Amino acid sequence: MSVNELYTKYTRVWIPDADDVWKAAEIVKDYKDGDPVLHLKLEDETPLEYTVGPKSNPLPFLRNPDILVGENDLTALSYLHEPAVLHNLRVRFIESNHIYTYCGIVLVAINPYQQLQIYGEEVIEAYSGQNMGDMDPHIFAVAEEAYKQMARDERNQSIIVSGESGAGKTVSAKYAMRFFATVGGSANDANVEEKVLASSPIMEAIGNAKTTRNDNSSRFGKYIQIGFSRHYHIIGANMRTYLLEKSRVVFQAEDERNYHIFYQLCASASLPEFKDLSLTSAEDFTFTSLGENIFIEGVNDAEDFKKTREAFALLGIKESSQISIFKVVASILHLGNVEICSERDGESCRISRDDLHLQHFCRLLGVEQKQMEHWLCHRKLATSAETYVKKMSSKQATNARNALAKHIYARMFDWIVEHINMSLQTSSKQHSFIGVLDIYGFETFEVNSFEQFCINYANEKLQQQFNSHVFKLEQEEYMKEQIPWTLIDFYDNQPCIDLIEARLGILDLLDEECKVPKGTEQNWAQKLYKQHSSSAHFQKPRMSNISFIIIHFADKVEYQCEGFLEKNRDTVYEEQINILKASQFQLVADLFNEKDDVTPPKSSRVNVRAAKSVPKGPNREHRKTVGHQFRSSLHLLMETLNATTPHYVRCIKPNDEKEAFLFDSRRAVQQLRACGVLETIRISAAGYPSRWTYPDFFSRYRVLLKKSDMMSSDKKQVCRNLLETLIKEPDMFQFGKTKIFFRAGQVAYLEKLRTDKFRAACIKIQKTVRGWLQRVRYRKIRKSAITLQRYGRGYLARRYAEFLRLSRAALICQKQYRMVRDRRAFLRVRQAVVTIQAYSRGMYTRRIYKEFLLHHKAMIIQRSVRGWMARKKFQRARTAAVIIQCAFRRMRAKKQLKQLKIDARSAQHLKNLNSGMENKIVQLQRKMDDQSKGYRNQNEQLLHQNSSLGSEVNKLQKQLELMKSQQVEGGQLLSLQEELERLREELKEANAERKRMEEEHGSEKLTLQQRVEELETENSLLKSEKEELNQRILQSSQRSEVDGSSASQREASLQTELDAERQRYQNLLKEFSRLEQRYDNLKEEVSLSKFQPGHRRDPSNQSSLESDSNYPSISTSEVGDTEDAIQLVEEIGVENAAMDISLFMKLQKRVRELETERKRLQLSVDKMEELNKRKSSETRSPASEQEKADLAYNNLKRQELETENKKLKNDMNALSKAVAERASQNNSSNELQDSYNLLLSQLKSANEELDARKEEVLILRTQIISTAQLLEKNDLIKDSNNVPEVNNSKEPVDKEEAVKAYHGLCESKKLLEAQLQSQARKHKDELEALHTQNELLKDDIEKKQEIINSYSSLSPEAQVEYSIQQEITRLTNDNLDLKELVEKLEKNERKLKKQLRIYMKKVQELEAAQAAAQSSRSRPELSRQVTVQRKEKDFEGMLEYYKEDEALLLKTLISDIRPNTVSATVPCLPAYILFMCIRHADYINDDQKVESLLTSTINAIKKVLKKNNNDFEMTSFWLANTSRLLHCLKQYSGDEAFMTQNTGKQNEHCLKNFDLAEYRQVLSDLSIQIYQQLIKVAEGIIQPMTVSAMLESESIPSLAGVKTMGYRNRSSSMDMDAGGPTSYTLEALIRQMGQFHSIMRDHGLDPEIVGQVVRQLFHCINAVTLNNLLLRKDVCSWSSGMQLRYNTSQMEEWLRANNLYQSKAAATLEPVIQAAQLLQVKKKTTQDAEAICSLCTSLTTQQIVKILNLYTPLNEFEERVTVSFIRNIQNNLQERNDPPQLLLDTKQQFPVLFPYTPSALSLETLHIPATLGLDFLTRV
Repeated sequence: MSVNELYTKYTRVWIPDADDVWKAAEIVKDYKDGDPVLHLKLEDETPLEYTVGPKSNPLPFLRNPDILVGENDLTALSYLHEPAVLHNLRVRFIESNHIYTYCGIVLVAINPYQQLQIYGEEVIEAYSGQNMGDMDPHIFAVAEEAYKQMARDERNQSIIVSGESGAGKTVSAKYAMRFFATVGGSANDANVEEKVLASSPIMEAIGNAKTTRNDNSSRFGKYIQIGFSRHYHIIGANMRTYLLEKSRVVFQAEDERNYHIFYQLCASASLPEFKDLSLTSAEDFTFTSLGENIFIEGVNDAEDFKKTREAFALLGIKESSQISIFKVVASILHLGNVEICSERDGESCRISRDDLHLQHFCRLLGVEQKQMEHWLCHRKLATSAETYVKKMSSKQATNARNALAKHIYARMFDWIVEHINMSLQTSSKQHSFIGVLDIYGFETFEVNSFEQFCINYANEKLQQQFNSHVFKLEQEEYMKEQIPWTLIDFYDNQPCIDLIEARLGILDLLDEECKVPKGTEQNWAQKLYKQHSSSAHFQKPRMSNISFIIIHFADKVEYQCEGFLEKNRDTVYEEQINILKASQFQLVADLFNEKDDVTPPKSSRVNVRAAKSVPKGPNREHRKTVGHQFRSSLHLLMETLNATTPHYVRCIKPNDEKEAFLFDSRRAVQQLRACGVLETIRISAAGYPSRWTYPDFFSRYRVLLKKSDMMSSDKKQVCRNLLETLIKEPDMFQFGKTKIFFRAGQVAYLEKLRTDKFRAACIKIQKTVRGWLQRVRYRKIRKSAITLQRYGRGYLARRYAEFLRLSRAALICQKQYRMVRDRRAFLRVRQAVVTIQAYSRGMYTRRIYKEFLLHHKAMIIQRSVRGWMARKKFQRARTAAVIIQCAFRRMRAKKQLKQLKIDARSAQHLKNLNSGMENKIVQLQRKMDDQSKGYRNQNEQLLHQNSSLGSEVNKLQKQLELMKSQQVEGGQLLSLQEELERLREELKEANAERKRMEEEHGSEKLTLQQRVEELETENSLLKSEKEELNQRILQSSQRSEVDGSSASQREASLQTELDAERQRYQNLLKEFSRLEQRYDNLKEEVSLSKFQPGHRRDPSNQSSLESDSNYPSISTSEVGDTEDAIQLVEEIGVENAAMDISLFMKLQKRVRELETERKRLQLSVDKMEELNKRKSSETRSPASEQEKADLAYNNLKRQELETENKKLKNDMNALSKAVAERASQNNSSNELQDSYNLLLSQLKSANEELDARKEEVLILRTQIISTAQLLEKNDLIKDSNNVPEVNNSKEPVDKEEAVKAYHGLCESKKLLEAQLQSQARKHKDELEALHTQNELLKDDIEKKQEIINSYSSLSPEAQVEYSIQQEITRLTNDNLDLKELVEKLEKNERKLKKQLRIYMKKVQELEAAQAAAQSSRSRPELSRQVTVQRKEKDFEGMLEYYKEDEALLLKTLISDIRPNTVSATVPCLPAYILFMCIRHADYINDDQKVESLLTSTINAIKKVLKKNNNDFEMTSFWLANTSRLLHCLKQYSGDEAFMTQNTGKQNEHCLKNFDLAEYRQVLSDLSIQIYQQLIKVAEGIIQPMTVSAMLESESIPSLAGVKTMGYRNRSSSMDMDAGGPTSYTLEALIRQMGQFHSIMRDHGLDPEIVGQVVRQLFHCINAVTLNNLLLRKDVCSWSSGMQLRYNTSQMEEWLRANNLYQSKAAATLEPVIQAAQLLQVKKKTTQDAEAICSLCTSLTTQQIVKILNLYTPLNEFEERVTVSFIRNIQNNLQERNDPPQLLLDTKQQFPVLFPYTPSALSLETLHIPATLGLDFLTRV
């Protein structure tokens, strides 16, 4: 491809820049060969003329297409050069916040300086088992690749983590070890992985420090080997350390700190156990205050110290050893504060004897203060003849003190590392290991000394190994694809390494100079100049004679020679070491005692020790220099790395300010050059870096083909033809077996051709669409013009029509106005005439009214006079009658009083009174009615008399006037006047009486009115309350509508809490099953490890171990006697007794013991009574004959009653036995019911008779005791009086008898009074009941009257319908009453049945005991002779088996059965058969048989499931059978809650004797465990299919675009022996789900459980799909979103087709559906951001931002998501309280709920196929 084709207009390039290293530009004019200038335009539109020269200034680098920007793998870029790598890293880090990027086999990790939520357990699970490149770059992906290759290739692995200080090496190594600890956890309970992780806090405390570049910088290198067993579980670890920076102990630069352990110990100095250390703040010590800042922001040293101590304890380091370590650390701090004073001569020094810090130093290390004080200021010089002691100057002493402090700390560091390794060692054989190397990266500072020289030397060795490994991998890739191999020239740094470590190299010359007594750095530098001046990698600085320059692979570094010799020697005086060896503390002495000089093995760590000034024979190790030790340990490390497969992690520090997500290009490029990333790019670019598989290439670039070429079936040949046509240079590409290899830039050229093709197609489409749009626009304009014309003409016509309407309306208005005016005049005239007529007519009417009023008043006067006269006459007659009645009643009352006094003394009178009280009440009621009627009659008569008296008075007045007019004689006139006066008085009396009665009526009327007002008030209040209630109802309805969401939220929260509680319970069950499985595995291992040939006896507790002891045993063989059982049942109730029968049975043993104790005490009491009677009979005189006769009679009566009681018991037992015999026969159900009723009646009568007899016995015993006490009292009286005569005792006896009679009469009187009161209360209650019944009858009559009235008003058809409805209502009520009565009778019947079972149990136990006594040791024969007489229909639904056949039954039904053998029968057939066997064991009341069968069944099911733990069909089969057995135990338990849906026959089949509620709980737990195992098996099948089916398969053909895959699916990441990864389609996933569903449905699993299984599997599919989507950049595109949405819709369609949409399974897919929609929606404007926030409610903010960052356009026409848009999304979602984790938990399980589903199957109709081989079962 020529330059003219590449450097054309619009092509983008990279040009160098001083600030940003590289700057982007665009060519604005085509470039031709030979042009001196390239015309460019910068991103800010600034024009630029870039000078081009053939040698000095070549053409700028070309930019990659935007589609390749942000790639996961840098080698996938088409143009491989430094600016492309830098730009790709910058885009991923700044815009997408991706800190990891692949560069071939190297993982580039950029330190974000921020905590990211990408290291949780869910992320580890997501990367576990994945190929490297399948997911986004991550440290876990590298760790998984190492773990996988170790297991697949059985080769040790190494992960090499390098980088600058502060780049994140330690954190990366820590996360890699966490991955291994999680994935390869220890197989036993040793918790090795926790110990491996616990070593990190310790090593950070003693080996890390704060520097200017990093707050937690590792100041040593370490290589951790994690050992694995043959099963690839962690069994141990080992750690090697390299080049601890000891100089930091005594010196720190500004703003740096010493090692963390010093500050942690000072922060915890106030603890009581550290009082002896005499520590204060770190500012008070020289060694910790040189950096002038003892704090780190955000770090709590005291809390870190607690973690360090916890890590020490976890690794098994004792508390005493910890205290000793802390003493050594504290002693170093005190040693730094020892003040060395210079003497006047300047050649000597001294230490004050009162130096407090020296005292603390010696006390803490247990050494003598005088000796240490002396040898800190003196040194010993030894010659061949003599030994001299020389004083040291103050500077020399200070250097010696600092050297001693560094040596002590180094020895303590080595001791801690050694003990950590001892704690991590294991006795098991290590099969393989993975090493994690955390070592310093290439360093260059302004002043570089011995430490930087060693670090860069180590990096040179590592870089050489890295280059050779990368070159080897490239060669293997080409050879595997059968591509012609040409040698690629790559940088080899062996000359630089030889310069350092070869013979007479820098290290050799340094060691030689250290051996010279007067050796100096100047002499050493001159030797270097002389020896290596000709080397290409060595240079001498121009301006210095004490420094040298080495040209490393990364950069030139100038080293200052000052300090090289001292640091290489690491001089420590032997006298000081000898003092420390003599320490009284064993640990301090052990630190400095030399070990035997033996050659260490290769796997052991090479300790770094200081050289001694005085050589000794055996002390060889101490004589070695630091450089020699480091070179030896480095060679050992390289041998280890070369024997393993390396994996590389290069950590990059993005900026020096430690700002989060700030990228400094200059610093990044410097590190990329130093860490070898650009070298990897150069090696890749030298060959064929871009690689495409044939299908991917065809899918991506088929747009460049002709239609005829696409019809060919050989895709490989089509690709060959296309490339030969497009690329003319054959060296630019190569065809491999499975891939096409391209040179750098060729993929970009193909992308340019593809883009041009698409651009031409787009132009053509735009041309066609724009023409179509213009035509559509013209049609719209023409149509609009026609519409406007039509509307204009219509408007003119409407305006003319409006004018005509207005004219006509004016005429109508005139006509109407004139009419109204004339009508108003007429109405005024008529109104005046009417008014005149009204006034005249009113005047005439008032005159007539006045005349009528006068006549009326006269009539009133007459009526009043006549009434008065009649009343006077009536009063006289009534007064006379009252007097006569009073006299007669008085006489009769006296007679009655006399009779009552006589009758009051007899009780019969009271009885008569009581007996006639009801009649009297009725008579009183009737009398009240008669009085009310008479009262009303009297009122009527009184009114009539008043009217008659009034008329008579009028007549008399008329007669009086007539007589006056006739002038009658005066005597007659006087008599008439008297008569008139008398009549007037009578009239007044009558008026008074009338007024009184009116007042009475008025008061009564007033009370009634008040009552009516009260009722009206109450009615109004009720109405107001009704209205308020209506308003409240409306408000509540409104509130309910408003608060609907809150109510739903509360309901959801309650449901969530319930699910959480259920989930916790099921998690406990899951943990229990896991521990149980763990126990079984350990037991098997123990049995295998201890196996010996020959016979071995089983332990005595083997049966208890095999049968789960936590299952309850229900025994009913310890039931007490009948009376105790009845009493207990009556006390706690029948229902409670049925529910608590297990407790009842458990207490029987204690009850019998108490009964035995009671009988024993009763016998002792009887004996004592007999003894007392004998003594009293001897001491006292014989009683009278009458008393003896009474006592004898009472004893006989008691014996008779006891005999009758025993007879009743025997009759009852006989009846129970007869019933048991009748129950065993095969009689009809009617006879059984009759005998049963007869038995109940007899039992009831017997119980009543027994109670009566008991009361009589108690009364008799009370009388006997009272008689005995009385006799004893009389004897005492006789003894005290000493009166032997018998006659004198008669009188007291008579008196006592009189007193007794009197007391008896008093008691009888009280009894009669009580009876009388009870009868009175009874009559009162009856009267109230009658009143209530009367009121009810009145209400009923009123209702019926209303019904009759409403009925009479209906039509005939309505009357018929109404009557039918009334009849139906009546029948319904009667039916409900009868149903309640039946329920009561059934309840009573069940109560009696339970009592009967208790009676029968005792009888059956006695019979069983007798039968057991008579039976022999042979197998007991069942009563088969009775079965001939039985009728099968009466005893169906049970299966009988012998106890010896139980093992065969379980083996046939559980162990050996396969689901396909019973596929054609009733679902859950084994469960039904087992339950029928349980029913028979319950029927024969064999508790041991029930317990054994249930326990063995549960254990057998567990063994089968353990054996088939990966068989979905078997697990589903036993889940269905276990749940069905659980439902049967509930359905036939006899509990009313489970019997509502049973038939009558099923209710008869309920369990009779046992309550198996505890076993139901055990079966429920077992069902949950089987369900969890079923989910685990199904998820194990579904998970490998999910990613391929949901994200990778093309359900919509030709939709998904293809991008360059880079490192993805490279051969090093895949198991090629197995044929590579298996690809699944969506159809395969749906087919697998359909298979699961059909299996569960065929096995008869409840539909609710099937729905829950499907929901859990859909959640797994959703979680795995979403997690992979969040961790894969290649599937986050528009086309992938379309494919994903189509796939989820197909899954939803499958749910609908199988009627599973209501199982909430579709809701679990909501997150992945919203993720697919998020990939498809627009992502530009603010409205789009708001739409996304409202759309993605099931995704967290972190997930939304992650998907937007991962979104990658597959074509040039798509646009990337801008950073501002993502920030807008984050601002809109700030109010969300989302969880912090990014990924979904794939192991989350919803709590399972087993709903109760009774079976409609009748047990008697169940058919058992002969193929099962259950001939030993017998139907009963």
